[in-house]
Amino acid sequence: MSSTIAFAGDPHIGVFARVLEDLVIIAPQAPEGFRAAIEEELDADVVETTIQESEIVGALAAGNRHGVVVSGLASKEEIARISERREVMVLCDGMNAAGNIILANDSFAAVNPELPLDVAEEIGSFLRVPVLRLSFAGYRAVGKVAVATNRGVLVHPRANPVEIAQLEEAVDLPIGVGTVNMGSGLVGSGLIANSRGYLAGTGTSGFELGRIEEVLGFLE
Repeated sequence: MSSTIAFAGDPHIGVFARVLEDLVIIAPQAPEGFRAAIEEELDADVVETTIQESEIVGALAAGNRHGVVVSGLASKEEIARISERREVMVLCDGMNAAGNIILANDSFAAVNPELPLDVAEEIGSFLRVPVLRLSFAGYRAVGKVAVATNRGVLVHPRANPVEIAQLEEAVDLPIGVGTVNMGSGLVGSGLIANSRGYLAGTGTSGFELGRIEEVLGFLE
């Protein structure tokens, strides 16, 4: 059974980790218990690096098993560390918070609708998935308000039927709404997950955990 956890007391764990199905990026400053929980609950390898010399790597990187898209302000050393495990694409557009503006798994990517079309298409080509420009509940930072694994997609509870229908046209996976950390719709900031397991922020209630398990396919 997966569990709740904090990052040095902060329940917004999605800000501090980026899950790429079988690989998770965390900062070297991550508490040992946080790293151990990721390895156990997600059954994933860990690569340690900052991005932009910051520990908020979940907000600054996005991707899947094919590659990682990172902030254009990442250093050569940081890019080199990630490149040992994944191909890396560096954003050159003004929107650098890749983890906030991109939602991706191994079958699709959704990006901030204000991202230039050519950049969106480049991201899709790099990650080898179809890409759509989309928002949820009016939030353009799709990576902050949704989590996508290869088993399901959890989105902000106020995502409207049109937004969900657009995603359903592109994704052959269960899609559902939910919250984390006692009612927050910023599910991408409070939840990390892959097809093997998940970890939610310490504020997440039992009801919310049940909804996560239902949508992401962890119910027995």
